[in-house]
Amino acid sequence: MTTSTTHPPAAEEQNHAPPDIETMRATALRLLGPDDGPDVLPPAADELDTLTLALRGHLELLGPEVERMAGRLDRESIPRYCALACVGEARGKLRARPGRGPHGPVAYARRLARVLNALCDHHEKLPQSGGSRG
Repeated sequence: MTTSTTHPPAAEEQNHAPPDIETMRATALRLLGPDDGPDVLPPAADELDTLTLALRGHLELLGPEVERMAGRLDRESIPRYCALACVGEARGKLRARPGRGPHGPVAYARRLARVLNALCDHHEKLPQSGGSRG
């Protein structure tokens, strides 16, 4: 009889669905589409508020997931370092508030959307499980 060296998923990994990256990217795209230049009119205030709340929620879900995935990599791994730096950037954006002025809220929402896209990239590139730790 052979002994398996793989470990079953932790309870926290068994009890949650994977993040919906497609929906997260679609939400970000509403602010970062081809017409997101500084002179383009932002979404209506009520839509912008809804998008900002959705982006914040996506970041709060995806950040810990990417951090967990990166934590499985070797300590000296460049992908680990980059992913964790992105998680830190996302946390900073979540702590920040929109600037004053008429374009502050849309600029803030676009910053959230850009960091969400980056976290989505890391989530797609990092190994889903396994890997070694150093």
